Amino acid sequence: MKFDYDLFVIGGGSGGVRAGRLAASEAGAKVALAEEYRMGGTCVIRGCVPKKLMVFASAYSGANADARAYGWSDASIGTFDWPHFKAKLDAELDRLENIYRTNLAKSGVEIFNARAEMVDAHTVRLSSGESFTAKHILIAVGGRPFTPDFEGSDLTITSNDIFNLEKLPRSILIVGGGFIACEFACILNGLGVEVTQFYRGAQILRGFDDEARGHVADLVRERGVDLHVGTDVMKIEKDDQGLFVKCTTGHDHHFDAVMYATGRVPNTDNLGLENTGVELGRRGEIIVDDYSQTAVPSIYAVGDVTDRINLTPVAIREGAAFVDTVFHGKPTKADHELVASAVFTQPELGTVGMTEEEAREQEPIEVYSATFRAMQTGFAEREDRVMMKLIVSQATRVVLGCHIVADNAGEMIQLAAIAVKMGATKEDFDRTVAVHPTMTEELVTMKVPTRTA
Repeated sequence: MKFDYDLFVIGGGSGGVRAGRLAASEAGAKVALAEEYRMGGTCVIRGCVPKKLMVFASAYSGANADARAYGWSDASIGTFDWPHFKAKLDAELDRLENIYRTNLAKSGVEIFNARAEMVDAHTVRLSSGESFTAKHILIAVGGRPFTPDFEGSDLTITSNDIFNLEKLPRSILIVGGGFIACEFACILNGLGVEVTQFYRGAQILRGFDDEARGHVADLVRERGVDLHVGTDVMKIEKDDQGLFVKCTTGHDHHFDAVMYATGRVPNTDNLGLENTGVELGRRGEIIVDDYSQTAVPSIYAVGDVTDRINLTPVAIREGAAFVDTVFHGKPTKADHELVASAVFTQPELGTVGMTEEEAREQEPIEVYSATFRAMQTGFAEREDRVMMKLIVSQATRVVLGCHIVADNAGEMIQLAAIAVKMGATKEDFDRTVAVHPTMTEELVTMKVPTRTA
């Protein structure tokens, strides 16, 4: 059978774009890509990139006090100008989207600005009315924020909406305890918004190392976020004072805005997957094998829509592995082991490998942990405390996990992840001469275990 395309990609995010570009430019495939919104996906348009720029902006709020502590008596940065920042942010996102489109076009990928739905295992239909066939179809449509249905849920916003606000609210309630909720609580707090955060669980950042997430919770409270755990919203009502939130613990209050960050779900609704035999999981995720292939041989999926590890660099690796497998004849599994990540709270949390809780369930371990005031913030008389932690196998001495809570922990964990990925032992860390004075020298100077388990 002759197909219109060798590959049709549905979704213009990081994973789909990488796969489309490589298939066209390196494998010579005839490729089309359909994106219904903006090229770049969640990461570029409404996730990693705008969020990190907001992190940078929010970090300046403490600059006056720090500068004065260091002798700058006339230091002043004034107040935060959201319209000015938003205009620059919008221009930067436009620039990045244009780069994505330009690079796709240069690679020979045909772009359709339309929504695509599956008709059968080899056919897609666009919202423009056109239909095309393809030998292979790659679904890379990502995920979307999830907000539970309750009385007043229609009055809430999500992380998607934050970047489009015309003005910042005076006060906001953020509901959720994952990395998105915690990051935006810190960002908006740093931008001068009065922030309250509710999480129904016992501690924020579930799934991360217990000691590290407890440390983050203490520090974000000290920086001004009114964090309440074991607390959930019952209903929201709008009145002349704003949004009145009634909650499970009696901390009822009025807020100018309520943002829900209670997880994300795969974007598989109304894709026509029921026409193909593609299998979905309990949360709507597309079920794939180690090679990102679905139950239908011609259909593959990468990125957040598969709900494996929902990180941009992982989606990019999955897209590249797909091209190697399908178009280069080199079956390649995307490596999902020891993937480092960072939570851009203030301070940040960087992590790679096992948590203490996971490791001690697997084998006997040693835990090396240190908490201290960093030189820079200590001199400025801030109470921030850095945490450095290594999880070590008693039997093999291999470092099973590394967790850092500190300013710029994301940068630090990227480098530590190389050593952990290579299987470095505690003695390898010990043999490394410290760079002094730095925060991370603590990783190579901790000689005595804090505890064993």
